[in-house]
Amino acid sequence: MRSRLLALIALTALLPTAACSGGDGGKGGEENQNEAKPSASAGANAQLVIWTSEAASRAVTPIAQKFGQENGITVDVQVIAADLAATAITANQAGNGPDILTLPNDFLGGALQNGTIKPLSLGAADLNAYEKSAVASVSRNGQVWALPYGMENLVLYRNTKAAPDAPATVEELVSTGQAAVKKGTVKRALSLPVGQEGDAYHMHPFFTSAGGSLFAMDASGQYDTTKVGIGTPESIAAAKKIAALGEKGSKVLSRSIDGSNAIAQFTEGNAAYLISGPWALADIRKSKIPYDITPVPPFRGGQPAAPFLGVQAFWMLSNAKNPAFAEEFVTRAMNTPEAMTAMYEQDPRPPVRSDVLAAVSAKDADMGKLAAGAKNATLLPDFPFMAGVWPPLGQAYAIIVGGADPASTMTKTGKTIENAVRAK
Repeated sequence: MRSRLLALIALTALLPTAACSGGDGGKGGEENQNEAKPSASAGANAQLVIWTSEAASRAVTPIAQKFGQENGITVDVQVIAADLAATAITANQAGNGPDILTLPNDFLGGALQNGTIKPLSLGAADLNAYEKSAVASVSRNGQVWALPYGMENLVLYRNTKAAPDAPATVEELVSTGQAAVKKGTVKRALSLPVGQEGDAYHMHPFFTSAGGSLFAMDASGQYDTTKVGIGTPESIAAAKKIAALGEKGSKVLSRSIDGSNAIAQFTEGNAAYLISGPWALADIRKSKIPYDITPVPPFRGGQPAAPFLGVQAFWMLSNAKNPAFAEEFVTRAMNTPEAMTAMYEQDPRPPVRSDVLAAVSAKDADMGKLAAGAKNATLLPDFPFMAGVWPPLGQAYAIIVGGADPASTMTKTGKTIENAVRAK
């Protein structure tokens, strides 16, 4: 399956058209765009309406049907479109939205701004069953706004025939990948989406390891948006390291690789390494390429590589027609090891309920390895103004990979981003 994380990134660009927010980190064309768009009138006669993805619906539907039978109500689970966030906010404002929907954690900022969601009644015993980072991703102002179920972050996939050992640094990745190319085992060292428009999401681990930051962090570990990191000397130094990997450097990064072909480069045996997320795993397994999964390595002497962490969750809408049933379904029916295991089985990604993650990882080592890649991750920003951040930052990375001057490019981009933040 394709990743819902790609929808995370597209949401920022979509939501402002509906007076809302989300995130577009330039994740390219990996997201499945073929899901059906929900009808505002669909499920109008149902007493509980749930919008979710095609994969997740296979787990949610039987649980919802059982819940409906036990409570004597009709439940309608609808497969949603890629622009769910914007559609849901608009529909909720019009009073014809669903009661519940599933979306990533970067839905939070815009949903709060628009009054789209209601907090959930989850006690300490409930929350302690989940990974702390997952709970943090759906918390704001001392309240919990969603029930998390699965995590997504970038990791390094390695063709073990081309590169038997995991690289400790980016430099080692480059040298072993290039050696495999020279040997004729593969055609390129690394497949990482860049594209003509850039990909701020996939570039973030390299950027952070090289010393860059999107925003400063405050004492509580939250983003301090008054301090933009793009355009600073640290960001310029990081951009120079990225440029050295680009088309006028080692040529490890290329604008010819984007979201539409990055995974295929690896599954077809053309690349020694791939930087991607859990959405790539099914295709990799199907390809029979010998592989292993490790965290994205840092630059030699650099900071840890910090990918973004995305967390899928169940949200209750503020204009839910049946809020009591909606909350009962989310906080009780879905808040069990059995339900969370079903979500993993139908929509594979590392679960964020700790007991389920442990059980799943014991049977499927890849899930534990994917989760390990989130050790240094930072939450994907959910600020409404990110619609003015992701596109220029992605474009900056693309032209730097193509040979543009890192200093002037990052300085100009920093001013653009500061303007976007100030206009919030």
